[in-house]
Amino acid sequence: MAASITHRGTGLVLYGGSLLLGVWAYALAFSPSLSAAVSSFVISPLGIIIVAGYVWALCFHLLNGLRHLYWDSGRGLAPKTATKTAWAIYIGSLILAVIILYVGQLGWRS
Repeated sequence: MAASITHRGTGLVLYGGSLLLGVWAYALAFSPSLSAAVSSFVISPLGIIIVAGYVWALCFHLLNGLRHLYWDSGRGLAPKTATKTAWAIYIGSLILAVIILYVGQLGWRS
């Protein structure tokens, strides 16, 4: 049940984060001053938390979506298996998000 609620919540987070990405893309294309403002916000402590949350939400939503595709084949629906895969999604999404953020940080500094 928690994974289902988290899946819905991450969907909402992805809407908001995608709006921020859209503003950033617009700023890069059309407004150097807005681009500088968005860039300074993204590297602020609050911005880093928002970006990290967005990346984790994207990872969780992706992995849980794959879990749902697996369920569509009629497998993995037993309660014990569903619980194990839910834990795997939480752990896997956290690991994947840390890897993506780490690699992104390396690219940002270059």
